[in-house]
Amino acid sequence: MRGQLLHRDTKTQASDATLPLPDICLTALKVRREQRDEARAAAGRAWHETDLVFTTRYGSPIEPRNFQRSWQTRCERANVTPINVHDARRTCATLLADLGVHPRVVMQVLRHARFSVTMEIYTQVSPRATREALKRLGDSLGH
Repeated sequence: MRGQLLHRDTKTQASDATLPLPDICLTALKVRREQRDEARAAAGRAWHETDLVFTTRYGSPIEPRNFQRSWQTRCERANVTPINVHDARRTCATLLADLGVHPRVVMQVLRHARFSVTMEIYTQVSPRATREALKRLGDSLGH
């Protein structure tokens, strides 16, 4: 928050609930665990044990500015337009909506307490979804 690294409990009890992860996420987390184990072995006694999944090469929490710099560099190397990491939540909401997932389910996935936050702030309508909706409307009108 404001450039500071904070470790705190979640905002609400509902935020602590477990969500099933898609296989792609489980695969990525398994790879990350292997990387962390390798980093732990390489660091030896310099390793700081935490319960964090993503850490520095010594097991310490990653400072937000360092993460942002690394993210920016990796996006540039991959020739991908960099986005704010928080935008991944908006992308998730929009993709779920495009897949026809019920808005209440999207709300639960994002752990929002208010439906309006999910629908008005996080979920965006893609051009593809707009085209598809208008095509369906045209089809229903007989054209």
